[in-house]
Amino acid sequence: MKFLTATDRYIFKLVIMPMLGVFLLAASLLLLDKMLKLFDFVATEGGPVSVVFKMLANLLPEYAGLAIPLGLMLGILLAFRKLATSSELDVMRAVGLSYTRLLRVPYMITLALAALNLAIVGYLQPLAAYYYEQQQFQLSSGALGASIKIGEFTTLKDKMALRIEESSDQGRHLSGIFARVVDDKGQVLSISAREGRFLGLKASPNTIILRLTDGQIVQDVPGSTPRVLTFAEHDLPIDLAAVEKFRRRGGKEKEYVLPELFKIGWSKDTGGLDREAGRASFNFRIVEVVMMLLLPLLAVALAIPPKRSTSALGVFVSIVMVVAYHKINEYGQAVGSLGRISPTLALWGPFVLFAALIMWMYWRVAYVPGGQAIGALERVSAVAGKWLRSFLRRRTPGLDVEPAPA
Repeated sequence: MKFLTATDRYIFKLVIMPMLGVFLLAASLLLLDKMLKLFDFVATEGGPVSVVFKMLANLLPEYAGLAIPLGLMLGILLAFRKLATSSELDVMRAVGLSYTRLLRVPYMITLALAALNLAIVGYLQPLAAYYYEQQQFQLSSGALGASIKIGEFTTLKDKMALRIEESSDQGRHLSGIFARVVDDKGQVLSISAREGRFLGLKASPNTIILRLTDGQIVQDVPGSTPRVLTFAEHDLPIDLAAVEKFRRRGGKEKEYVLPELFKIGWSKDTGGLDREAGRASFNFRIVEVVMMLLLPLLAVALAIPPKRSTSALGVFVSIVMVVAYHKINEYGQAVGSLGRISPTLALWGPFVLFAALIMWMYWRVAYVPGGQAIGALERVSAVAGKWLRSFLRRRTPGLDVEPAPA
């Protein structure tokens, strides 16, 4: 692109790699934490392992809503910090390039990512949340073939208790089978078999056949002597409980896309509580995207350390500020949904305060000679660091060595 200078292309290279690295790292950490819980849940329900990865895929849009702004800000921050610590930023400033001019490429990236994030939180995230709930429901209800657990007794329609010792070939081959069946007349059948397999019936989808091989049947009829029968092959019909259909999308406000939320929040035909919840969710998604436009200013304000210093305090402060602001917005959405406070005030009030703080921090760095956005924190951090090093030097033996006599 001809309107981009060599400096712009250089800044782009410095920004893009840390940004992608932070995004992948943040998304991976969030997914790994959830993956362990999902594996435990799926193992408890007896579902297939592939369900875990499908559910994790539906969690990606939710985590991307936080990982994209965090990656954008840290990518810009680390790029400008490298320029500052290597004195390249001083050279650029000396030839007349202002901070605003240097932010041309970061703002181009920001606008592209803000549009992407709007599509994610406005459309993709609600659909993914619905499909995640659907898979969780199907797993719990047994619609995914998770109703019979290996090594445990499973009750089917209060008439049959079934236990299977081992399963192989993805559930097609079963061994060590025991079943106890009670009919309407009180007759009890205790069936044991060496192996078996499930067969489906096209005519009756709610009934399957368990074909047993090499087993015995103990028939206990009230008022008579139990009988023992031996069989080489026996078909045992099993009636399955009809699986309930999952609800339609829209059971929760997070499952509505942006146009639907706007219609709910500002429609006269919607109930009061639903209207407040719709407004809160709509404002939450919009304010999260709009805040991304201020992140380049925050990144530059926190990227410039004091002269003759390589302090990384700004990196830590930036992460705390972004995550804290996200949590404040989540709290504002919750309070606004309950109708205790106007959703507009609960979400745009913190935005105005946060934006004013960012603008002041950027003004201090860009237009005040020698100005520092977090100068006081830098000084406190430097004093605390010296005290900690002195304390560790006194407490660690061997660090203080007496000088040798002349």
